[in-house]
Amino acid sequence: MNAHKEKPLSYEPERMLHNTDIAKNTLVLILAGGRGSRLHEMTDRRSKPAVYFGGNWRIIDFTLSNCLNSNLLKIGVITQYEAHSLLRHLQHAWSFMPRERGQFVDMLPARQQVDESMWYRGTADAVWQNVLIMKEHYKPKYVLILAGDHIYKMDYMQMLCDHIYSGAKCTVGCIEVKRSEAKEFGIMAVNESLKVQEFVEKPADPPAMREKPDHSLASMGIYVFDADYLYQALEEEVVNENTHHDFGKDVIPRALEDGVLYAHPFERSCMGRNAEGSIYWRDVGTLDSYWRAHMDLVTEHPQLNLFDRNWPVIGLPTQPMPTKFFYKDRNCRTLDNSLVSGGCLITDAQISSSVLFDRVTVNEDSVIDSAVILPGVYIGRNCHLKNCIIERNCVIPDGMKIGIDPEEDAKRFRISSSGEVVLVTPAMLERLALEEKTKAAVQEQVEKGDYLI
Repeated sequence: MNAHKEKPLSYEPERMLHNTDIAKNTLVLILAGGRGSRLHEMTDRRSKPAVYFGGNWRIIDFTLSNCLNSNLLKIGVITQYEAHSLLRHLQHAWSFMPRERGQFVDMLPARQQVDESMWYRGTADAVWQNVLIMKEHYKPKYVLILAGDHIYKMDYMQMLCDHIYSGAKCTVGCIEVKRSEAKEFGIMAVNESLKVQEFVEKPADPPAMREKPDHSLASMGIYVFDADYLYQALEEEVVNENTHHDFGKDVIPRALEDGVLYAHPFERSCMGRNAEGSIYWRDVGTLDSYWRAHMDLVTEHPQLNLFDRNWPVIGLPTQPMPTKFFYKDRNCRTLDNSLVSGGCLITDAQISSSVLFDRVTVNEDSVIDSAVILPGVYIGRNCHLKNCIIERNCVIPDGMKIGIDPEEDAKRFRISSSGEVVLVTPAMLERLALEEKTKAAVQEQVEKGDYLI
């Protein structure tokens, strides 16, 4: 164990005097190469950070907005799986920062630097393969490593200040989770100075917090490193035959062993709280969690405030024209508790508790209830959509019912693990249309007597 002086954390004003210097010396690396396989067809052609969220954003916009609001403007985004959609979004939405002032969002795609057959082998390897660029071009003193696939608001500068003041070489962001749900996280135990005493990656029997026996302290996958320590740790890991090339499994346990690992509770830096003051952090990595997070947005007091001007979420403006609502019967109840983005055309349709992204068309006598409708969707007449996610550019034919008959939905579309949510994609609709066309052709032949049964 290395000797290490522990300092009690506090919020003294002098700690905040040099935030500008800290920002100039900090490189942010966002790990955005994950597939997000639990979202199934939603990530067939895009990485999880590029998935649409909230009516006007991609998931990665929340992490990038946290950086911007924290005044951390030297950012590299590490990509790998199905990166085109993400890279295109970054180019269109996040190219506004002036490089002449040392501000940038650089894209760092996998380049098979180790050999021609080797992509990024894990989170730590993704950073390791960019170490030379970091040393030669960015030259940071501190490195902030983030995941690009979570929904939350956080002041990263506060975490950096805590890291520097504690004297840590590595600081990990942490959040309280129910012990019954802790098996999916890296779990830690800390002392009164927030020095980490124990760290276990995805344990079968998660350690409980001493003051809250039904809760555990979980890693958020957010790390601050002194750059020199990070380089050394990665250099040693890359030659280790037993490594997983992973921060949670390899680098963080090594920092614990070195005695330089501290925790940063999310409570300290959370900028997104509900009316009762509870913190908000979501992994929208399943169809159920993705849909439920959207349903929360259309409640009276959402857990996540998308209209907070003090900590705005920035993305690509997508309102080419206003949304038009046209109703012949002005007395009918037509729209309630929903978010509707720009460029939509709604005609004599009922919409309730739903999120409509841009350029959605809904035709006469259709009913949309508790649905998430992604950009460019066309919904025909007399359709009924409930408890569903409709992928981008779907064309829903006249009279189609989704989320009404579970058995019928299971034959045609993707059903979430809870059985509560239906996912519909263009490929599913095309397959269904082909099947129906084939059946109609067969039926026609049978009626003409040209088809032998």
